[in-house]
This record gives sequence, structure tokens and C-alpha cells, in this order.
Amino acid sequence: MADSYTPPKVWTWDAENGGEWSKINRPIAGPTHDEDLPVGHHPLQLYSMGTPNGQKVTILLEELLAKGVRDAEYNAHLIRIGDGEQFSSGFVDVNPNSKIPALFDKTTCARVFESGAILLYLAEKFGHFLPSDINHRTEVMNWLFWLQGSAPYLGGGFGHFYAYAPEKFEYPIDRFTMEVKRQLDVLDRELEETEYLGGEDYTIADIVTWPWYGNLVLNNAYEAAEFLDVESYENVTRWARQIAERPAVKRGRIVNRTWGPLEEQLHERHDASDFDLRTQDKLEKA
Repeated sequence: MADSYTPPKVWTWDAENGGEWSKINRPIAGPTHDEDLPVGHHPLQLYSMGTPNGQKVTILLEELLAKGVRDAEYNAHLIRIGDGEQFSSGFVDVNPNSKIPALFDKTTCARVFESGAILLYLAEKFGHFLPSDINHRTEVMNWLFWLQGSAPYLGGGFGHFYAYAPEKFEYPIDRFTMEVKRQLDVLDRELEETEYLGGEDYTIADIVTWPWYGNLVLNNAYEAAEFLDVESYENVTRWARQIAERPAVKRGRIVNRTWGPLEEQLHERHDASDFDLRTQDKLEKA
């Protein structure tokens, strides 16, 4: 067992501690530097990175475009969170919480931050992927809020201590592994009864959840599929594979992505043709 830790009387920030991604966190809000955000010609301006939270929004936007919703055209500007670009004055104006993704709608002059709020805004604005029936809508909203409350245990909890922490400790890994497996069991039991979360229709409940738990069971996150025995969650695995085959999901999951195989990276998206123009030169210049 590791040496026990006695908290100090008053906590102080050690900026060099925290392992990979430590520079994205600090105990104060507000901008660190003045810089305006770029603005493209489409109605929707997205400032993001291809993390699970970022994928939620780009997948929904690509799904809306696949339905022929022309006003869902968007510019996806890359925010390199490892470089602190989320702390610029321009980004803080759109999201005072300095987290990606953040959206600005030029047609309404609305800023929208928090990924769940963005999905709800877009679904209500365009009238897709959110049922109008009160009971069905409520069930979808149940799962939207479930995800927003549960994913931090997966990402900031399990993902951090299992994959990114500078040292591995048994207690936090065991604690968050237990919780993630409980969450997978919750999903698996639900998906045994219905094709999608919230019912038989594909909705924002699935779009908000898949980037976290779908990527997890498909081993696209933390390389933890074997450790978590994800194949034992047969219904979650079926659901994850089914959604992964959707063309809009294949497009949306690579937008603002800067790691992995080159064919799975599209640093910025300003036009639908960008998906067909991905080349080594383009990626290196992005």
C-alpha cells in the first residue's frame, strides 16, 4: 500500500503536478490572454476538439445535415486544449467555463456551452432527434441528464487514474472501475429492452452517450476494453457497433481530431468537401 497522504491545512496549486493534460486545469477562471476567435461563413460556429464531448456535437450536426437541414451547416474551429487555447478572451466570451465544446449561432446571436445544452439547443432548433411526445421526450431527457452526470466518473475518474495519472494507485482505479462497470450494467439492462436509449428511435440520448460509452466498449478510449470485460455487456456492444456504422457518426467522430491514424483526423471542418480532401499536406498545415 502506498504511503498515506495527509492534506495540508490550506491547499495550494502545484501547476506541475497532475500528469498528462494537467495544463488544461487551473483553480481560477477567466482568460489568460487576449485573442479573438475565428469566424467562418456558416450559420453555426463550433469551437471544439475531437474528444468525446466534442464528438457529441459534430455527430449531431452531421446527422442533421444528412437529413437535409441546410441551416445546420457549420464551421468547426479547432481549439487545442493542450496549448491553452480555451483560455483566450474570445473563447471565454463564448464559454466562461473554458471547456470545449462551445457554439455560437450567428442567426440568433446565442452562445451555447456545455455539450448537453448544445445538443438540446440544436435538436429543439431544427426539430430532429428529440421526440415531441411528452413521455418519449422525458425518457430521452432522462438519459441525456444521466450521461451528463455519469460521464465525469468515466473520464475524469476512471480514464484519468487508469490511463493518464502520473502514478497508478489501486484505490482510485478500483473505485472508478467499479462505478464504470455499474454504469455499463445500467446501460446493458436498458438496451436489452429497447433498441436505443430512450426507446426504439435514435435520438440525442444515443448521440450524447455513444462518444463516451460506445468508444469505450469499441476500445477507442483508454485501451481498457479487456480490463473492463466489455464483451460481457452484449447489449451495449450491439448498440455501440450499430451506431458506429452510421455515416454521420463516421464523419462526426473525426472532426477536430488531431491524433490517431491520419484517415481518422479532420483538424477543422469548414465544408462537407473537407472530408474528401484530407491529405498529409492538409493535416500538417492545419
